[in-house]
Amino acid sequence: MVQLHVKRGDESLFLFNTTVDTPLETLIQQITAIYNGRLKVERLCSEIPELADHGISLPPNMQGLTEEQIEELNLRDEWGEKCIPSGGSVFRKDEIGRRNGQAPNDKMKEVLMRTVEAATALISKEALDQLRGAVMIVYPMGLPPHDPIRMELEDKEDLSETQASLQVITDDECQLWWAAKEMQRGKKLQDYIGRNEKTKLVVKIQKKGQGAPAREPVITDDQQKQMMMHYYRRQEELKKLEEADDDRYLDSEWSDRQALKRQFQGLTNIKWGPR
Repeated sequence: MVQLHVKRGDESLFLFNTTVDTPLETLIQQITAIYNGRLKVERLCSEIPELADHGISLPPNMQGLTEEQIEELNLRDEWGEKCIPSGGSVFRKDEIGRRNGQAPNDKMKEVLMRTVEAATALISKEALDQLRGAVMIVYPMGLPPHDPIRMELEDKEDLSETQASLQVITDDECQLWWAAKEMQRGKKLQDYIGRNEKTKLVVKIQKKGQGAPAREPVITDDQQKQMMMHYYRRQEELKKLEEADDDRYLDSEWSDRQALKRQFQGLTNIKWGPR
């Protein structure tokens, strides 16, 4: 079994097991599906805490309006009357004005938050099912069709003009790179790595038109830090050894064993040669 360590840029994403005879077309589709699935889980995990804190999303034409403006325009949130969380609601005003403020009680909030925590650690299709189940427990009647969480769970999310849209990669624009080479569709994995199934590769997912991803560093940051620390310690040891081997003190007057004897004999400060 070939193990692929899938990355995008310097970010480590996930491990994927495959075989050498897998067509690149199939491999790219599988990796793209997992990659985009991870993004969906991450978006849900960032939105569900808002649901837990402030209830369901308001209709788009009511979001950001004050209570006075809503009353003046005679607007009504029909879904707010239908989508009541299990066990009743607790009012927690949404200062941003995106959600209706009818939040789940503490017990139901814990269900949502505990599931988000588990899904964040898992990040897989199973995580999507867990998040979907937690939302159904708290809102058995379902969420409004305009709620971003329901739209994500039904694959109807609109990411246009958002930062999240820049991260998504579709099947037809996805490229897979290994060893600074694009792995071309129409070939098999064995065309690049041979027939050895016991192989581990670092591959990078890239959007078409963005060019080749940056090469992997020869050594990691941690390895570089360890090397620098080792070099520094070695320099300090060599410095101490040099100091220990320094014998220039032997030329000093205080180190001359015969100095005291010559002083008693009056033989100090004797100079040879003409005056």
